[in-house]
Amino acid sequence: MEPTVKYEAKAVQRYLRRAPRKLRLVADLVRGMDVEMAMNKLKHVNKAGAPEVSKVIRSASANLQDKFEDEAIEMSDLRIKTIMVDEGPTLKRIQPAPQGRAHPIRKRMSHITVIVEKKDESETIEE
Repeated sequence: MEPTVKYEAKAVQRYLRRAPRKLRLVADLVRGMDVEMAMNKLKHVNKAGAPEVSKVIRSASANLQDKFEDEAIEMSDLRIKTIMVDEGPTLKRIQPAPQGRAHPIRKRMSHITVIVEKKDESETIEE
């Protein structure tokens, strides 16, 4: 019995200066999609985080193609298995306010993790 090969690769973008709450809106749009379809969709999304998420997805798919150089893996054969947006460190700043007061400003950072995998043959035939 041959061991089955797991065709998946991961890419991580850390310390991205965008709030996780805003990036999660973009990540939710493409979760579970084919990589090609997700890239086309992100091209037309009017959100500041869309190019960032797109970049990480491209990186993960390139990692998969590099990992399995001996096999021809097309972008159309890949799908997004997992996409997570986690909270990174927060820069804490102070905004001066009237009457000697100060209001806190939290500049949040994010970590984006994307795992792409090759679709099974059964999934490719159905589409």
